[in-house]
Amino acid sequence: MSALAPYADLNPERVLAAVEALGLYTDGRLLALNSYENRVYQVGIEDAAPVVAKFYRPGRWSDAAIAEEHAFAAELAAAELPVVAPLLIDGRSLHTTGAHRLALYPRRGGRAPQLESAEHLQWMGRLIARIHGIGARQRFAARGAIDLATFLHAPAAAVLASPLLPTTSAARYRSAIAALDAPLQQRFDAVQPQCLRLHGDCHPGNVLWTDHGPHFVDLDDARLGPAVQDLWMLATDARALDLLLEGYAEFRDFNPAELTLVEPLRTLRQVHWAGWIAQRWHDPAFPQAFAFVGEARWWEQHIADLNEAALQMQE
Repeated sequence: MSALAPYADLNPERVLAAVEALGLYTDGRLLALNSYENRVYQVGIEDAAPVVAKFYRPGRWSDAAIAEEHAFAAELAAAELPVVAPLLIDGRSLHTTGAHRLALYPRRGGRAPQLESAEHLQWMGRLIARIHGIGARQRFAARGAIDLATFLHAPAAAVLASPLLPTTSAARYRSAIAALDAPLQQRFDAVQPQCLRLHGDCHPGNVLWTDHGPHFVDLDDARLGPAVQDLWMLATDARALDLLLEGYAEFRDFNPAELTLVEPLRTLRQVHWAGWIAQRWHDPAFPQAFAFVGEARWWEQHIADLNEAALQMQE
C-alpha cells in the first residue's frame, strides 16, 4: 500500500478474504458503495443477509478515535435509537487486515427523506434531540471538536501547501482566511454553545427512511460541537429549520442563540471541504470525482464566497 494510493491493494479478492477472515462465508457478491474518505462495500454472505464492510482511510483516525465512534453508535443503539452500529465479532468491532482497519455493519436499506414534508422534518428533529440527549452524557476524548483549529486553520494550511491553489490566488486566499478568523471566533465566544457528541455530518445522504421512520448511518465525522450542527444541513430553508426545531423541542431544550452559528458553521464547512480535497488529491479517486476543483475559476469563486461570508459576519 502506498501513501499516494492508500487503497491500491484493496482489490475484490482481498475485500472478500478480509470478511471471511472474520468468520463469515461470502458468496462472491461485492458492491462498492459511494464513499471517498473510506472504502465501503456491500458483501454477500452465504445463507444470510449481506453485510457492509468499511475500510478506514489509513492515518485519518487513531484506533482510540474509531473506538469512540463505535462506542457512541453502540450506546445509541442500546437506547433503541435507529442508528446503525458496527457488528461485534469475538467481542471487537474494529479489525485489521494487512495495513487496513475495517469494521462490519449490518446492511440497512431505505430511501431519501422528504425534506419538504413537515412530518419528516419534525420526526427527524425528535430523533436528533434523542441522539443529543445521549450525546450529552459524556464527551469524546480522541475525536476532537468542531472548532477553528480543525475546520479553519488546518484545512487552510492544507490548501496553501497544495498545488491545487493557483499561485496567483494564494495571497487572496490567505487574506480571506485571515478575515474570517476574528469574526468566527467572536461569534462562537458570544454564544458559548454547549459542546456535545454529535453525528457531525448530518446531511440528507446520511439519513435513510423506511416505513418505520428515519435511521442515521455513518458516524465517521462524529465530533464534539453545538447541537445546531446536526440540524442546519437538513434544513433547506427557514421553514424547514423551524419544523426540525419543533420536533427537537419535544425531547430536548434548544438554545436559540445557536441559530447565529448556522452561517459560521456553513462557512467552516466550506473551508474544511476545500482543505479535505487538497489533502486527498493524491488519491486517484479525488481528481476523477472533483475535477472542477483543479480549475482556477473554482478557487476564485471559493475565495469570493469566503470574503462575502467574512463581510456578513463583520456587519
